[in-house]
Amino acid sequence: MTERAPLSRKLSAIAESATLKVDAKAKALQAAGRPVISYAAGEPDFATPQFIVDAAAEALKDPANFRYTPAAGLPVLREAIAAKTLRDSGLEVDPSQVIVTNGGKQAVYQAFQAVVNPGDEVLLPAPYWTTYPEAIALADGVPVEVFAGADQDYKVTVDQLEAARTDRTTALVFVSPSNPTGAVYTPEETRAIGEWAVEHGIWIISDEIYQNLVYEGVRAVSIVEAVPDAAAQTILVNGVAKTYAMTGWRLGWMVGPKDAIKIAANLQSHLSSNVNNIAQRAALAALSGSQHEAEQFRLAFDRRRKLIVSELSKIGGVTVPNPLGAFYVYPDVRGLLGREWRGKTPATSLELADLILEEAEVAVVPGEAFGPSGYLRLSYALGDDALLEGVQRLQRLFA
Repeated sequence: MTERAPLSRKLSAIAESATLKVDAKAKALQAAGRPVISYAAGEPDFATPQFIVDAAAEALKDPANFRYTPAAGLPVLREAIAAKTLRDSGLEVDPSQVIVTNGGKQAVYQAFQAVVNPGDEVLLPAPYWTTYPEAIALADGVPVEVFAGADQDYKVTVDQLEAARTDRTTALVFVSPSNPTGAVYTPEETRAIGEWAVEHGIWIISDEIYQNLVYEGVRAVSIVEAVPDAAAQTILVNGVAKTYAMTGWRLGWMVGPKDAIKIAANLQSHLSSNVNNIAQRAALAALSGSQHEAEQFRLAFDRRRKLIVSELSKIGGVTVPNPLGAFYVYPDVRGLLGREWRGKTPATSLELADLILEEAEVAVVPGEAFGPSGYLRLSYALGDDALLEGVQRLQRLFA
């Protein structure tokens, strides 16, 4: 009998999402009765605002929502996304330049598929969200990491990008506010990077899903607002998950030049067709309705941000840059490595995260998931009491 043909080499090379893996492990331990506190998932602990849920319930009464709708999204939602893009990103677009996707991840995937050809290099500032390099690889591209450490507040410079650029460089990933670091580029930094990309004809994939979660009076200026000429070579990806506590609704979008959006829409027509119509109606309510509850979420995140930065900073050997956006803190923990803690001497942040889970029953994501070792990502999108208790466990462990 002939041996079965092999599985896809491309998919076999893709790693499981590290953040979801750690979160699943924490939940399994919790289900087994262990009092694990998890900082792993980038998921608000709030309930989706009731008016959004009510809009979804109302949508269930309309049989039109039970049928196929345009693959690129409901026209009324695409209009609302265009309005949000003008309001928050300073870019006026036609609704035809919008595709509604199954969460922000599909938008990220399709953006790379639209602009990357086999062998193209994509500059990837690190620390980076764990999905980016895998999505680049799925487009047959080559991720090129450009690392900025805590001493740079995790923000790359034009000089670093230029040093990494080659004649094969096709695209740049730009994320502000950042997952995993919470870093926010200043308007001047954003403008410099945008002008550099325009000068060299490089596509920009700008992930703006955290743009409304900023603190201390900071505004996350979109790269297409800072450099209007960049709009012709920029794809914006976004979604309702983080701002409106709608992670499970799976509703994102991408916005870009008409030619790029056209081929991405063709891909989506074969890949998934339209997003769930009930979720689309819910997203329409989120974008068009009162922003009061979203602002209350932001204020709660801000309070938690201040608390976790203050408490983590009390641990010797830990450096904690002040995050100005998103809901993550990304401490530099290299000062804890190579030292003995309860009979163990972790040499990497991966080993340190395992030690923390075993000895303190706290789940964190190691820096290896986002780039170089020596760092940890902690999401502060969890309840106030659990947040404080978890950090206090770390303080006791590393006392």
